[in-house]
Amino acid sequence: MKFLDEAKIYIKAGDGGNGCLSFRREKFIEFGGPDGGHGGNGGSIYAIAVKNVNTLIDYRYQQHFKAKRGEGGMGQNRTGTTAGDIYLKVPVGTEILDEDKVTVIADMLQDGQTVLLAEGGKGGAGNATFKNSTNQAPRKIIEGEIGEEKWIWLKLKLIADIGLVGMPNAGKSSFIRAVTNADAKVAAYAFSTTKPQLGVVRVYDKEFVIADLPGIIEGAHTGHGLGDKFLAHTERCAIIIHIVDISVDNAFKNYNIIRNELKQYGKGVLNKPEIIALNKCDLLDNSNVKKIVKKFKKENIFIMSAANRSGTEKIIEQAAKIISIEKNGKEPW
Repeated sequence: MKFLDEAKIYIKAGDGGNGCLSFRREKFIEFGGPDGGHGGNGGSIYAIAVKNVNTLIDYRYQQHFKAKRGEGGMGQNRTGTTAGDIYLKVPVGTEILDEDKVTVIADMLQDGQTVLLAEGGKGGAGNATFKNSTNQAPRKIIEGEIGEEKWIWLKLKLIADIGLVGMPNAGKSSFIRAVTNADAKVAAYAFSTTKPQLGVVRVYDKEFVIADLPGIIEGAHTGHGLGDKFLAHTERCAIIIHIVDISVDNAFKNYNIIRNELKQYGKGVLNKPEIIALNKCDLLDNSNVKKIVKKFKKENIFIMSAANRSGTEKIIEQAAKIISIEKNGKEPW
């Protein structure tokens, strides 16, 4: 299944049915009088969050959604049928924005959460409504109201416990393959990962979701490389694991480049708990590894080799510990 995390769609709720202009004409009924019924309500459009959907790909092929109009009123005081509502299924974690792409209409964080996006027009009134002592044969009706219409943006922000960030080829895909059952693509060229990958890891009888985000490069916040659009998926992560390739000469510089991109992106991402995973330690001798570790001078630094899965288990255990403390105020064991 293709991954799509942003879509613009047009929605139009149904108009209300018109009221009916009608008079009774029945044999042996001397005074028929007005009997026009009301129009039915137009269909509304809702968004509903579902947990078994993880992409907005369906909205690439259909961008227009229009609910049916309500049925018009009929004689004999019959009310027109109300049109059916439309429910747009979106992944849990989808943010719904107005056309300006700034105003938040809804944030779909819970499975089954339902939000009204466009309300259908109310049905009009038939002429029977206007009968009174001074007007026994009204010829007045009210037409149905116009249903709401608008353009909206759907923006998916994955709800993951752990977000993986790092330069292209740092080893993020290898890491997620090592600790989960995700079949992430691994290749020796930049941007082998072009869309977020999700995996599930089980630690201390608890399950955690990991998101492998496409590689970030210097200037990503200005659109270089794949840009920073995938950083939106880190906004809801409880913790970030920063994968650093220490087999290259500028490992510490690369780390600071990513941190600067997170700073430029903003939205609190830089302040999230961080684990630094120094990858490809199997390609260096111990003395060189120790020299690189000293440069970082930070907590939660781990040495690993994602290729042979050395050290990956300790990193996941530490991540689970931090997440549990952040969410529950205590360690998971």
